[in-house]
Amino acid sequence: MNSVSPEADEALDTRRPIDRLLGNYSEDHRNPANQLIHRICVPLIVWSVTALLFVVPVPAMLGRPGLWCGMATALAIGYYFRLSRVLALVMFAALAAMIALDWWVYWTYGPATLLWLGVGVFVVAWIAQFVGHELEGKRPSFLTDLVYLLVGPLWVWAKLLRKLGVAY
Repeated sequence: MNSVSPEADEALDTRRPIDRLLGNYSEDHRNPANQLIHRICVPLIVWSVTALLFVVPVPAMLGRPGLWCGMATALAIGYYFRLSRVLALVMFAALAAMIALDWWVYWTYGPATLLWLGVGVFVVAWIAQFVGHELEGKRPSFLTDLVYLLVGPLWVWAKLLRKLGVAY
């Protein structure tokens, strides 16, 4: 009987960090209903976070609305780039589209509308996520490691890229 410690077992793992993270995330998302919920709700949660960050007030001397959203996006893209250039570019495009939507809602309907839309989508999408995990019978990955809050969006895109035959 070989009883290797988890640390030693991880040291023997020669997969790339992105493959390990996505593999671990996939282990908690095997139920088809939960997967569908995640494919819909993870992007909605990401958008709601960009919307909520977009409306955080920015002192006039620092810049315009959306500064905090832009800074958080840049940090996330930097992390993604370390994991996979292809997935980072996909996430950059997705986040750019989300931020463009934020700008449009902000300037067309005002910051209060963007705030309440962001809050509403955030709450509903998270409720759906927890329903999915109840169906799965497993707790959400981020409860074991917060990094999985950033991995979830990559997992959604990686599944699509694999279906399209695109290596990441």
